Amino acid sequence: MERYEKRIIDKLLDSYEASSLFTGTNKVAVHISYPFNKNTLPIYFDESSLAYEEIHASMRELERQGMINIVWKKGKEGHIISKVVLRTEELEKVYAYVSRMPKTEKVARNRALLAEMQRRFHTPICQALIAYLDNRLQNAQSVKEFIDLSNLEETELLLTGIAQIEQNNRICYIREFSIEHFHDSKVFESLGGKIAKAMRMFGEEHREKELDEILAEYGIYHTPNYVYFKGDVSLGIGNHTYRIGELRQGIGISGEDIERITFRDISQIRKVITIENLTTFFRWEEPKSLMIYLGGYHNSVRRALLTEIYRALPDAEYYHFGDIDVGGFLIFEDLCRKTGIPFKRYKMDLEHLKRYEKYGRALTENDRFRIGKLLEDNPDREYADVLEYMLTAGVKLEQECFVNVEAV
Repeated sequence: MERYEKRIIDKLLDSYEASSLFTGTNKVAVHISYPFNKNTLPIYFDESSLAYEEIHASMRELERQGMINIVWKKGKEGHIISKVVLRTEELEKVYAYVSRMPKTEKVARNRALLAEMQRRFHTPICQALIAYLDNRLQNAQSVKEFIDLSNLEETELLLTGIAQIEQNNRICYIREFSIEHFHDSKVFESLGGKIAKAMRMFGEEHREKELDEILAEYGIYHTPNYVYFKGDVSLGIGNHTYRIGELRQGIGISGEDIERITFRDISQIRKVITIENLTTFFRWEEPKSLMIYLGGYHNSVRRALLTEIYRALPDAEYYHFGDIDVGGFLIFEDLCRKTGIPFKRYKMDLEHLKRYEKYGRALTENDRFRIGKLLEDNPDREYADVLEYMLTAGVKLEQECFVNVEAV
């Protein structure tokens, strides 16, 4: 049998804890009430149900104990309840009645945990999240986007996960990472959404990245991290030399083996081209070029490879070939900034956008917002004309449309 009095008391306490009365910011008198109507309590108005008498009896008992006041419907006194009003002067008794911890105590316990975690971990994103949460709790603001005040254990796991990601200094897989730090292979994945949100919110370099891309920056992967490349070059591994120019689809090398390889017979290479999407990488052919599949945002393994190539081929031209959309341009900028290599845009210009516009996709409202922000942040960008045309024509272009038309 349902305990209607517990359900109604819990609703009253929810309303109280979300009110200005709880935060002490109310300017006028605030009364916390629970209305009786067909939406909030349909069974009360169901004539075929026996709940009517049970609800009346339980509400009268709560009123007798001084926890609520009953407000009867005008003209139906003693027969139909209009609403019940919480007696906030008896909150201690009310919380005890439903065995519920007051929110003030939950906040205090969470702030104590945050202080402990702040002392334990000193990584920047973890510290920033702790400061953000503590400030919101101190000012009676919601923190439910990241933590549940009733679940201290999960909050500790979340903060531990973020700190351990930032501290990770070896290549590993997500389930290995989860077992090492949480003794359970699936815990980390259950926190993935909140971890990604925190990393994006408090890590400037992660703003546009998916979780997998963020984790790859710290050497954490779902599966082995392969770097794909192709071109008329030879690879040296130990005393052995392999000509990958004979392979039209190129070759993939595990991130753990990248440091073991050297490039040989590369004097004929004139261009080094990083390619954003895998389909384009497999299909694209370019003479006297070394092509590398970037897979969206680059990571530390790919950066190490690019740095080694740049050291060996300082006189080659370096290009990035990506989508003509906001993501493509942000990846291009991130690549230039983090590698220090003077990359140029490859076919990511106004000429190609106009030429293949009929293959494009319509901009979303989010696309328009992000393009506008790029232009606002730096209106003198070298590709500002492309962004402005995208807004005017309402179009963006995926690089795959070039494959069948321009590939050699």
